[in-house]
Amino acid sequence: MNGHEQAITITGDGFEMLGILSLPAAGATAHSTAMLIVVGGAQYRAGSHRQFVLLARRLAAAGYPVLRFDLPGMGDSPGEPVPFEDTAPHIAAALDAIGQNTSALRSVLWGLCDGASAALLYLHARQDARVGGLVLLNPWVRSEAGLARARVRHYYRQRLFQRDFWRKLAGGGVGFTALRGLWRNLRTMRRAAPQSLSFQELMALAWQAFEGKILLILSGKDLTAQEFIEHARSHPGWQCALQRPSVTRHDLPNADHTCSQAEDQQQLERLTLSWLDTLGRD
Repeated sequence: MNGHEQAITITGDGFEMLGILSLPAAGATAHSTAMLIVVGGAQYRAGSHRQFVLLARRLAAAGYPVLRFDLPGMGDSPGEPVPFEDTAPHIAAALDAIGQNTSALRSVLWGLCDGASAALLYLHARQDARVGGLVLLNPWVRSEAGLARARVRHYYRQRLFQRDFWRKLAGGGVGFTALRGLWRNLRTMRRAAPQSLSFQELMALAWQAFEGKILLILSGKDLTAQEFIEHARSHPGWQCALQRPSVTRHDLPNADHTCSQAEDQQQLERLTLSWLDTLGRD
């Protein structure tokens, strides 16, 4: 690896977190943009198949400082686990740490799944001018109705055109179970939405208000990505958000949720790096 890494302690109001800062090689010119990787789900700073380690080192080798950290209760950070909806103080503290340990003038939030959702919710809560861009991989927008809609469109519709489905149905096999599942999902899709603003709506509001650039990356073989697509199609606020000129979208047709195959991980790194380079030309 061209560069070096150091462990830092990130402190906030009532919490302490471990962070790993990946820095360009000594003597190399660092970019004025840093990357903050927001870890989501039951993960720690390394990510699945060391995904965040690989990404951080690739970007640091290209001159971009990168910070990844353990939220409370995960990895080497003490405390109780924090829901992704409540991570704004922790993201703010991590951005403070970037300012204290690098010369970067702005930061980009990079998130996978509910880490991407947490990044948007942070901007809705804080409107932090230090954030100059977002990289969102397979954002999490799951609801019962949304999951049902994605299943109907991307699973059951395909099954209805498969010969083995009708063969099993005629033979009294699992086809009846599939039809019952289809009916349950159709009923779930039609349930009334709650009256209060959902986290998905807050994400859309943050997206619409954000003045920086957004890189959206969606995996072709991932239900979470398909749920996001269906949610965006069925909610006008999201439709307008995705059409903004500041949004760049890339689809990875063969990738799974975490881009676990080496070629998909490498493509993800290339897309992120290429997009970051465009920020530097603005």
